[in-house]
Amino acid sequence: MMSFELPQLGYAYDALEPTIDAKTMEIHHSKHHQAYIDNLNKAIEGTELSDKSIEEICKTGTDKPAVRNNGGGHFNHSLFWEILTPGGSNEPVGLVRNAIENYGGLEKFKTDFSEAAKTRFGSGWAWLVKNEDGSVSVTSTPNQDNPLMPVADIKGTPVLGLDVWEHAYYLNYQNRRPDYVAAFFSVVNWDKVEELFNR
Repeated sequence: MMSFELPQLGYAYDALEPTIDAKTMEIHHSKHHQAYIDNLNKAIEGTELSDKSIEEICKTGTDKPAVRNNGGGHFNHSLFWEILTPGGSNEPVGLVRNAIENYGGLEKFKTDFSEAAKTRFGSGWAWLVKNEDGSVSVTSTPNQDNPLMPVADIKGTPVLGLDVWEHAYYLNYQNRRPDYVAAFFSVVNWDKVEELFNR
């Protein structure tokens, strides 16, 4: 049986300050993400999903609520940690930059992505998705759903995601989700987004 484990961060908990404070990062990573992993491992133990990758689980296991919620939680957070970096890397590069230019340009992408994040009712995620034809779309999903899942409005490969659950920002921003969304772009690792886009 495959047992999922909490991924290590490539930076310290305080490395993303002031955009994301150290206490939020520590709780978010070591408590929230760990809980999704623990619950996912319990949910798939002894099932046909126990030897599947997390991507396969998101694509096929979503008829089981515990798998859908916790599998999504593990995949989404693992991607989120990867696309963050201290100081950010300013602007998209390579093929993902070309795709964003074809989408309408960087400013249109940022506007649409920010709107998706700000207007997602309750808890959820905003996404930049790579489509099968190499173009990109912006979308959002509720709770721990993601664009790999059959239930998603827009399906594709997530290459950038923003967590807009209150646990991701409330200690620092309280009810000011738009401020958190605006600050997010200052810590995006566009080199990693490009790597995910090309994978």
